[in-house]
Amino acid sequence: MTGAPAIYPCASCPYRRDVPSGVWAAHEYEKLPEYDGETFEQPPRAFFCHQDNGRLCAGWVGCHNMEESLGLRLAAAGDLIDGESYQIALTYQSPVPLFDSGAEAAAHGLADLDSPTAAAVRTMKKLVRSRERRDRSR
Repeated sequence: MTGAPAIYPCASCPYRRDVPSGVWAAHEYEKLPEYDGETFEQPPRAFFCHQDNGRLCAGWVGCHNMEESLGLRLAAAGDLIDGESYQIALTYQSPVPLFDSGAEAAAHGLADLDSPTAAAVRTMKKLVRSRERRDRSR
């Protein structure tokens, strides 16, 4: 499978309700509400995992109605994901609680951006270490 969402959204996924506010840069959170609109209003691109692992973001897939997703359709049509991954995305259900919309996830994420909590700082440090390990292995 090429691009199927992970079983669980990542521990730092901006769509997860249990991820601290302020982990990601403002421009990352500002992308999320764009996928809340009608199909024709949505960005013409799929939302891939911030872990840069080639998978669709499981939080994005779980939060939004993939049957109405322009980005998912175009990813499949453009061979960014295979047919099996497309089908998995259509029926995916997150095993962890997600925000009900991209706007809700963005509002949460932006709330503590200027003064992140200790939990947010720990999450950011884990992300940096993970990306450093990934970069060294490439």
